[in-house]
Amino acid sequence: MASGSQQAILNKEENGSESDHLSKEPNVMAAPGWDGPTDPNNPRNFSTPKKVFITGCLASLVCIATFSSSVMSPASGDLIQEFGISKEVSVLATALYVLGFAFGPLIFGPASEVLGRKYPLSIGVFLFAIFSIPIPVTNNVATVFVCRFLCGTFGAAPLAIAGGGLADLWEPLSRGIAVAGFASATFLGPVLGPLVGGFVTKSHLGWRWTQWLSIIFSLFFVAVYFVFCPETYSPVVLARLAKKKGYPLPENEGKVDFKQLARVYMLRPFIMLVQEPILALLTLYMGFIYGFLYLCFEAFPIAFEEHRGWDIGIGSLPFLSITVGVLIGVVIIIVHTMTRMRRKLETVGDAPEERLVPMMIGSILMPAGIFWFAWTSNPSLPWAPQVVSGVFIGCGILLIFLQGMNYIIDVYKVMANSAISINAMFRGLLGAGFPLFASYMFNNLGVPWAMSLLGFLCVALVPVPFLFFIYGAKIRKWSKFTAH
Repeated sequence: MASGSQQAILNKEENGSESDHLSKEPNVMAAPGWDGPTDPNNPRNFSTPKKVFITGCLASLVCIATFSSSVMSPASGDLIQEFGISKEVSVLATALYVLGFAFGPLIFGPASEVLGRKYPLSIGVFLFAIFSIPIPVTNNVATVFVCRFLCGTFGAAPLAIAGGGLADLWEPLSRGIAVAGFASATFLGPVLGPLVGGFVTKSHLGWRWTQWLSIIFSLFFVAVYFVFCPETYSPVVLARLAKKKGYPLPENEGKVDFKQLARVYMLRPFIMLVQEPILALLTLYMGFIYGFLYLCFEAFPIAFEEHRGWDIGIGSLPFLSITVGVLIGVVIIIVHTMTRMRRKLETVGDAPEERLVPMMIGSILMPAGIFWFAWTSNPSLPWAPQVVSGVFIGCGILLIFLQGMNYIIDVYKVMANSAISINAMFRGLLGAGFPLFASYMFNNLGVPWAMSLLGFLCVALVPVPFLFFIYGAKIRKWSKFTAH
């Protein structure tokens, strides 16, 4: 959802010197700064409607990428019948796509720091659409799986870059609200995927049209973004302005320091994961949440279609309850940002731990929803209570994930790029792995105990936000990667 591309803006906010940062950027010339605080070329000074439009375009691209990750999950039965594969193998259509999310940020994160936001994002989404085309036209299941992995890799471009684009546009307080609305796209996409995919697969169009929809929407929105949205990454914008005004180019202009890129983007994230307890525990927690979300795309059909006997279309409707929960979570974060968070920023100036208040609420709602789902799953019980549990699950997922991401950004500031890249990689690995054991676990343990097991794991992680809310400031003082 959010990206380490926020590094440049966060650096400016922390140190107040953008020109110092520019001199450190690979492939970006050390150009003069903005022409005063009201320079119209500064993305922070764009009009509010323009900022909202760009934010909407970024959110749409993220929504499409995440929507496509799960839209094929209802097509497992068709894949089994058409290609003669097992249930477990059919899950690879989703798992390999999400696995691409783990590796895509390693490409597009550095690219956005070197080339800016616009071109890497546009190229990534375009290649996503190109590699989606073979899927609905092939008769070879291996082609489906390979292309799904490539789609996930290139579809990760919006996830890796869009968050940085928001940081380019919005001031910290406004960004909290913008990111909350933006985050809904990150989670509405994968939740709406099975809903749309279920009805499309059931219709005369068939499962192949789930991919044609992804192709059509992705090409449309990337065209709108490319044509109407400007570059927003300040170092790149300033470099282009300097070149346009005739400033002399440094000797290394146009060259990329691959050694520096490898050190910053490949090695440092792993060092931080090992040495930073804040990053390690939040990455574990957020990875579990992400994996659980994608496990639901296998668990819900088992609970509602296999056990309650619903058809594939109606069986996807319970995902709407998660959607409602996500939207409620967005409202909670906006209210918190405009009230308690605003007061803290005005009085203290910098209060990363304040981000954890909604996360603490989510840490309680999440296991409550899981246990509720587990023990209302008996087909002899009415379906409504089990569906309603999804509201608590969805709200908990959003509050934990989004505020965890915001806390990482606030804590690591100029190092946020590295912190978020390893976080994204770990999330992608768990998101790909959880669906693979879902059918085994639910068939062997049954829905009540399978979900309860996940609920107990979730309960074990409840102390994480409370721990950092109380001791986070002290832990940050021990770190060499955080801005105290």
